[in-house]
Amino acid sequence: MQEAKTIVQSFYQSLDKSAPDELSQVLGQYCDPNYTWRGCYPFNEIESAHEVCEQFWKPLRHALCSIQRRQDILMSGNNSLSNDDDGGVWVVSMGHLMGLFDHPWLNIPPTGKMAFLRYCEFHHVRDGKICQSAIFFDIPQLMMQAGVNPFPPQTGANLVQPGPMTHQGVMHDEQDPAIGQKTLDLMNGMIKCQGNWDNKLTLEEELAITWHDDMIWWGPAGIGSTYTIERYAKQHSGPFREAFTDRIFHGHVCRMAEGNFGGWFGWPNLTLTPTGGFMGMPSSNKPCDMRVVDIYRRDGDKLAENWVFIDMLYFWHQQGLDILGRLVSLRPK
Repeated sequence: MQEAKTIVQSFYQSLDKSAPDELSQVLGQYCDPNYTWRGCYPFNEIESAHEVCEQFWKPLRHALCSIQRRQDILMSGNNSLSNDDDGGVWVVSMGHLMGLFDHPWLNIPPTGKMAFLRYCEFHHVRDGKICQSAIFFDIPQLMMQAGVNPFPPQTGANLVQPGPMTHQGVMHDEQDPAIGQKTLDLMNGMIKCQGNWDNKLTLEEELAITWHDDMIWWGPAGIGSTYTIERYAKQHSGPFREAFTDRIFHGHVCRMAEGNFGGWFGWPNLTLTPTGGFMGMPSSNKPCDMRVVDIYRRDGDKLAENWVFIDMLYFWHQQGLDILGRLVSLRPK
């Protein structure tokens, strides 16, 4: 666990301080020759470290100058879903990439000011190399910072999101495995509580089984963040459940925990059919996949905080809405 964490931390240090013409060399040094990469739309899946550099890192580093990695979560653990002989060791990092937004990126207009790009990365480390990664960014949140909000008013608050209230999410040292197992067990219990959206409990009663009353749900741009079970049920979970039918859960690629923190991602997690109202959009008879990351903080016997990334651009692309393509008409006059 610690070796994998050290490798990823060294990778970040080299990547973040490298000049543009050095990025490909850094990825080649730390990534397996058969490296695979999953990223938010429009990047999707890329099959080589060199192409990840050319298609993603170089354009981003050109647009967001003098980048600082402001890390709020660092954890490692065995993928509890893995049958690999090596245990499927993954390292997770979450926070913001902060820089000066001086050049366009994905047609998002630059501001010439500080900008914060929310990120969460899952890295599978094997034989001293990163063999696969999943990197989620809240691109619509960056759009909102640039004054080109692509969505109608959201139900939650739009924020540059803080890290854990305890400030203990960056775990450089190894944690007691029993504590991480307790976190993982609680996460799995929460999934079971959510497995039946038509049970006899009220939504608030269901949530109270595994969540503290003063829980915080740090949601993605387009939905926003919300605080307390009562407001979460009103401002996100209730409307979300009402907005979809034919819900199919596909499971996760990685599910792990360390200490009081844990998380997962899916590719995709869910297939849903919109019945109308979600983010102000009309109903549709077209099922769509939803790629999601969840990062959790456990406090005692219940969950206290949840950071959520949803690939909104991909979801709406499947519905025929090209949000990035509409940027010209959304730009401030």
